[in-house]
Amino acid sequence: MEALSKKRIDEEKVSLDTDEFMDPETLKLEILSKYPPKVARKKAKQIIVNRKETEVKYPEIQANVRTIPGIISQRGCCYAGCKGVVMGPTRDIINLTHGPIGCGFYSWLTRRNQTDPSTTPDGHNFMNYCFSTDMEEREIIFGGEKKLRAAIQEAYDIFKPKMISVFATCPVGLIGDDVHAVTREMEEKLGITIFGFSCEGYKGVSQSAGHHVANNGLFQHVIGLDNTVKEGDYRVNLLGEYNIGGDAFEIERVLNKCGITLISTFSGNSSVDFFANSHTADLNLIMCHRSINYVAEMMEKKYGIPWFKINFLSAGGMSRSLRKIAEYYGEQKLIDRVEEVIAEEMPAVKKAQAEVRPRLEGKLAMMFVGGSRAHHYQEMFREMGMIPFCAGYEFAHRDDYEGRQVLPNLKVDADSRNIQELEVEKDPERYNPRISAEEFETLERNGIKLRDYEGMMTDMPSGTIVIDDISQYETESLLKTYKPAVFCAGIKEKYTVQKHGIPMKQLHSYDNGGPYAAYRGAINFYHEIDRMVNSKVWDHIKAPWEKSPELAARYTYRPG
Repeated sequence: MEALSKKRIDEEKVSLDTDEFMDPETLKLEILSKYPPKVARKKAKQIIVNRKETEVKYPEIQANVRTIPGIISQRGCCYAGCKGVVMGPTRDIINLTHGPIGCGFYSWLTRRNQTDPSTTPDGHNFMNYCFSTDMEEREIIFGGEKKLRAAIQEAYDIFKPKMISVFATCPVGLIGDDVHAVTREMEEKLGITIFGFSCEGYKGVSQSAGHHVANNGLFQHVIGLDNTVKEGDYRVNLLGEYNIGGDAFEIERVLNKCGITLISTFSGNSSVDFFANSHTADLNLIMCHRSINYVAEMMEKKYGIPWFKINFLSAGGMSRSLRKIAEYYGEQKLIDRVEEVIAEEMPAVKKAQAEVRPRLEGKLAMMFVGGSRAHHYQEMFREMGMIPFCAGYEFAHRDDYEGRQVLPNLKVDADSRNIQELEVEKDPERYNPRISAEEFETLERNGIKLRDYEGMMTDMPSGTIVIDDISQYETESLLKTYKPAVFCAGIKEKYTVQKHGIPMKQLHSYDNGGPYAAYRGAINFYHEIDRMVNSKVWDHIKAPWEKSPELAARYTYRPG
């Protein structure tokens, strides 16, 4: 089944049997009634019942604000976004955590990022290692810069990497260790690229701050180091794809089949060599808008590379994205080849959809994950006949929900000012606009929107629920009220959800599954959700005496 068209989604309203399901507005009021008045006022702006107010405007949602102390939410820290998400999947850079061992261990392979070291000449792969300075009480009191120098030297002596990056954690910022001064000193001593990230965990309101910090570091220290122009007719970068469960492998298979050359992926299955050469591509394709849009914008300003948003999750999303790429280049050879590939891949997809649909039709799905995944996966569920009734992000900004048209009206607060905004100018020698202003306008008229993302709420029908930075209490309220067939989130929510007798699918790390991207990935996901939702194990979540109260016992006391 083809996914719902954008027009149909705009016109459709999710209507559930009111005798069985509580009205979303009523549920919102019930949730808010449990909070203190000041908290309720803030949370009311983060819980939205989706309504299309005008042709281009959706309700304003409050996002990218601090989590209220005492409320348990899904969020991670700035360090997690910088080291764990963006930089972590890079196989041949030594990512050294300057901080206690717990921080380094926390961010070590937790997202199941996969990589293929055979694609780079030296075959370096440091992803299996956890690099940390292991700060202890002594360094907290007397400073850890000496230990950091020693750790960098040791890492270099053992592994001979081409690049080392250093990540500052909370205690480093609190005691004042200067990771940038140390890395500059060691770079001069060792003769390789070494740089630091000021990504202390408390910086910003969520891991989103760490994404921004990582983007800045890559742009300043890595992108643009190699001007070699590789062969290939249609040369693209894929931004915001982290190769969880092998997604990037499957995407690259399809791109290669179409004749599209992938220069670099930020940062699944990535190498510093690919990053260094990425400025030579013709086009940037953005998957996860929130985590990587900064790099795309800076590369366009400095090198002239345009970008647009795509979705390679779901068969419908993959097909539309491939057609969008082909239409951007405008060459009939590529347009025809893309149609051939889609025709080859879709029969297996439709067969899998037909198999699972009778068992999944009309069932509810909820997803609270990432900066774009809660949007991308909705189409995957619709392809199975399921209803994505409720969704939200944990670290998004308003433009991720409502679209980038809200950007000019956003106010810069103290937390946002805490993240450096780089001043980017055209490179005097390497700036090369890939398309002219006239070509840009022609593409826009033909429906190929560049520098744009319409946001998640435009793809959600009226009557659905959108919640930013969902709390544990709000999660349990949704579970008890609507009893979805499946709930998608991260590891922190997994066991709470399952104790309600509801299957919980991790979309941060895929549990032990994947790939779920492109056509074969979509087939994997259909069967995985079908297996989870229709497993009989959920019938056994309650003890026998909870199901049948008549099962009871009486105890008597006999003296002697």
